[in-house]
Amino acid sequence: MDAKLRRLPQSDSPHPSLLIARVRRVFPASCVRDILSPWKREKRETHTVLQTTLRIPGNWSNPGELLAKLPPGVRLTPEALILADGEQIQFTPMPPDDQFPQIFRSSCRQPATDDEVKIVDRYTVNVGLTGPGGSMQAALTMLQAGAAIVRAGGAGVFIDNSGLAHGGRHWIEVAEDGSPDAVSFAFVAIVRSRQEVWTMGMNVMGLPDLVTKCSDSAEDAIVETVRYLAGSEKPMADGHIIADENGPRFHVVANGGDRFDAESPMHNPFGRLKLVSFKDIAEAN
Repeated sequence: MDAKLRRLPQSDSPHPSLLIARVRRVFPASCVRDILSPWKREKRETHTVLQTTLRIPGNWSNPGELLAKLPPGVRLTPEALILADGEQIQFTPMPPDDQFPQIFRSSCRQPATDDEVKIVDRYTVNVGLTGPGGSMQAALTMLQAGAAIVRAGGAGVFIDNSGLAHGGRHWIEVAEDGSPDAVSFAFVAIVRSRQEVWTMGMNVMGLPDLVTKCSDSAEDAIVETVRYLAGSEKPMADGHIIADENGPRFHVVANGGDRFDAESPMHNPFGRLKLVSFKDIAEAN
């Protein structure tokens, strides 16, 4: 696996709450809405079950052009994208939004290519894909679903669950890798404020989000814990101890209170875990 995929770069923003609020205004909890001609369809009902939602911008002139470019074995109906293994993902085309291109660019984990940016800037439709979330297998399915649309001409992928985006070339790289490291790299955003560092998007893999106090080692601690949780079958819960060769480092504490309501794609029903350093515990005592 490429070394660049082994680490999850954090989003360093002095006011992450403003970024989150902006993303939520442009991308409401449900991606289902009336579609303009020639892509018009009826509005669908929203669901409260955990789902993963992707938005893939492209400049297809009509549905036939998208159909013609799909990879072998992948089919598209007015209601669903059907993968080669038969898995069906809800398909919802959406009209262009004046604000989306800038949000996509500012949300990319790594810079998109010039050609990808050009497509995003003049995109004609956003292909919405909504499928089950809450497990590593579900995350892999959505990774492959997004890759199918990218291979058919999509410029990249924006993830509603984490507010994170990837250029098409980078998305294909992680989809072809398919390892736990690649999946967490694709779906999990790391956000930093002046006081805390936290994750968004762990719900896609069926894992709790993480939060810890800002420090010189906070980002490294979050990254390594994300990688451990994504790659291990052993759960981490309230009361666990995180240690390295130098001894105990963090005490894991259940942290109630989600930042998002239950209808938001960023809501995590698996909860949040706070990593409390033993240094802070010692100083408090």
